Amino acid sequence: MKIAIIGYGKMGHEIEKVAIERGHEVVCTIDVFEEMKFDSPEFKSADVAIEFTSPKSALSNYKKAFAANIPVVSGTTGWTEHMAEMKRICEHNDHTFFYSSNFSLGVNIFFAVNRYLAKIMNNYPEFDVRMEETHHIHKLDAPSGTALTIADDIIKNVDRKVRWSLDHVKMENELEIKSFREGEVPGIHTVIYESDADAIRITHDAKSRRGFALGAVLAAEFTKGKKGCLGMKDMLPF
Repeated sequence: MKIAIIGYGKMGHEIEKVAIERGHEVVCTIDVFEEMKFDSPEFKSADVAIEFTSPKSALSNYKKAFAANIPVVSGTTGWTEHMAEMKRICEHNDHTFFYSSNFSLGVNIFFAVNRYLAKIMNNYPEFDVRMEETHHIHKLDAPSGTALTIADDIIKNVDRKVRWSLDHVKMENELEIKSFREGEVPGIHTVIYESDADAIRITHDAKSRRGFALGAVLAAEFTKGKKGCLGMKDMLPF
């Protein structure tokens, strides 16, 4: 499979390494100030583009790739207020878009455990619930996209929480998320249920970027030949 990489920083380099290990060809890399490459024959020859950039440039990158009729797999977070627009573009123009706030297999298992635990804890109001997430100092958005996915699943399943709040809560029905930015931490997410008697914690701790890169390449393999808006629940139906 021919892969284009949009965003050629640390994550882009890790994706390139994993893609080559899995027998794919990286035909084009596009980094900051290299937008002219979207019109290159190399980019247009790709079967799929994998995009990890910034919230400000993500939507524009998707549209430029679609203009070249290239499917997109993206892990950029902080832009999802435009998701409805992306779904309309895919539906009306027959494009393909695979999005996940986190491509790690471990994180997606964590998502499933979080949903299951939230359904149980909905019946035990004596336990309050809160979240913590820690990432490297270069991460631009807070809370992380992964944290928001976790929070949304808690809110859907725990009736006593109706919205999330960053770093402090004003009302009991708010889910507190504390965000920390430290060193080069790839990502740590923790959900804590606590009562006067005890506490339950579940944590996912990413050791490196490789798990995210592998998941993105697997998503690219899954996406080839498909149409519409896709996600990890399509690829990992558990």
